[in-house]
Amino acid sequence: MTDLTITRLLDAPRELVFRVWTDPDHLAQWWGPAGFTSRSCTVNLTEGGKWRTCISDGETVLWMSGVYHEIVPPERLVFSFAWEEPEGFRGHDTLVTVDFFDLDGKTEMSFHQAVFETVAERDSHVEGWQSCFGRLTEHVADASGR
Repeated sequence: MTDLTITRLLDAPRELVFRVWTDPDHLAQWWGPAGFTSRSCTVNLTEGGKWRTCISDGETVLWMSGVYHEIVPPERLVFSFAWEEPEGFRGHDTLVTVDFFDLDGKTEMSFHQAVFETVAERDSHVEGWQSCFGRLTEHVADASGR
């Protein structure tokens, strides 16, 4: 299986969770695994609009980018995702779909990314996204005041 699905329950309203996924000021606070900080985050939140982010742990600098395919506030976000290689080439594109479900003021977030070229590539993303979503959970808790 070369796709990835992660589901999280977040203690925040889905409007806030959606905004945290789409506002560059919020994204910069949680995007990337633990130990990484955002050095640059740009978002053109329109269908066909591009996004681009740079994260670093002080030694490693990683750029990633993509294009928004579907934006349905506050329910769904679909975008492409690819690493930018050091030689200036764009890596393999995957498609990310994030659905946000309202559960009595909390948000169930369903994250799906596909199709990876290899199981090893998918597995490296599992670890990265799980760490990233740990930071997301903390950020939405702080942003919602809960």
